[in-house]
Amino acid sequence: MKTAIVTDSNSGITQSEAGELGIFVLPMPFMIDGQDYYEDINLTQREFYEKLQEGSDISTSQPSPESVMKLWDQVLKDYDEIVHIPMSSGLSGSCQTARMLSEDYEGKVEVVNNQRISVTQRQSVLDARKLAERGMEAEQIRKYLEDTRFDSSIYIMVDTLKYLKKGGRITPAAAALGTLLKLKPVLQIQGEKLDAFAKARTVKQAKSIMMTAIARDMEQRFGDKEGENIHIFIAHTENEAAALELREELQAMFPKTGRIHIDPLSLSVSCHIGPGALAIACAKALS
Repeated sequence: MKTAIVTDSNSGITQSEAGELGIFVLPMPFMIDGQDYYEDINLTQREFYEKLQEGSDISTSQPSPESVMKLWDQVLKDYDEIVHIPMSSGLSGSCQTARMLSEDYEGKVEVVNNQRISVTQRQSVLDARKLAERGMEAEQIRKYLEDTRFDSSIYIMVDTLKYLKKGGRITPAAAALGTLLKLKPVLQIQGEKLDAFAKARTVKQAKSIMMTAIARDMEQRFGDKEGENIHIFIAHTENEAAALELREELQAMFPKTGRIHIDPLSLSVSCHIGPGALAIACAKALS
């Protein structure tokens, strides 16, 4: 069987990278001041943050059923089956929509609900590609990715409370108090939800909290204290210099892990937390 891997731009994989990897990426749609935009098509990272900081009205959406089916139909001209890896079902309805649409494809499309986003979703795509190269069929790949869906962690330091308040995730009073106290909340994504994890007063303290949390997960949840069989990632929102500095710290902390990958955080998450954020993530490597 010739198996294609399809994902969405929440994975951080650009259209050009998709071509190099031999996979397919659905661009995520955004509505900005009443106009439609598509990530990495007519909306760059730079343009997104400019509009965000200008106070533009930004809302996220999911790919239309028509765009999903159009891509699938095109891909199935050259492939026998598809593994489709959307963003976490807890953060978007796109996974459930894709599952309903796949019912009309007579088993040729397997939609993965492994509750990943951003750099961990990207790793799922790379793992799926490798499993397909090993000869696994789409249904087996989906089952593997879903069975290992909790083998990852993400911790995110938020630089400003402005966007959490705007999105209704915290109250105006809590945002005002947090701003007064100069808090740097640390959020986590474990499975479906983006949840509060800890509060820090400084960026240094927030980084320490995230690094300690990742180290604990690697040792206690994944049984790999030194990270020999763990992928470590960094994601950020308009914060590349800090991300590069953090990579040096993490490489020194986990010298036995591979090269730490850095990506901009998914825009679908970024619009809720704003610029200046920094995230550390990890995922167990394929056996």
